[in-house]
Amino acid sequence: MARDEQLKERWDLVVEKLSTQFADGDVLDLDSIIYLIGVQELGQIHRDYKKDHKLDLIHIAICKLLEPYGFYEFDFVDDEGWPHYKVKAQLPHLKAGEQSVLMKEAIVNYFVETDYIE
Repeated sequence: MARDEQLKERWDLVVEKLSTQFADGDVLDLDSIIYLIGVQELGQIHRDYKKDHKLDLIHIAICKLLEPYGFYEFDFVDDEGWPHYKVKAQLPHLKAGEQSVLMKEAIVNYFVETDYIE
């Protein structure tokens, strides 16, 4: 199976499983899935978040997702339990479609690593 086909199949599986589990079957978009990863990484699942914290959760998720690619490195967890990352390399300038593919690949890899999908 071609790499692009495998990515598409795995991405569709992630979207289907998460949408069923968290959105009553409504299809979650890329940003929503990134947000869920941020909540998962913070570990404070049963909590309401204000707008600023939601942006922080998205940042946590992006750092976690791009860490294996060498762009970020985990630094520490603060007194409130929030993980912090440091920049190791600047992200390349990517077109919107390329950004989307990179994030989908990183998300699929994240869920493979956590045994959510195969």
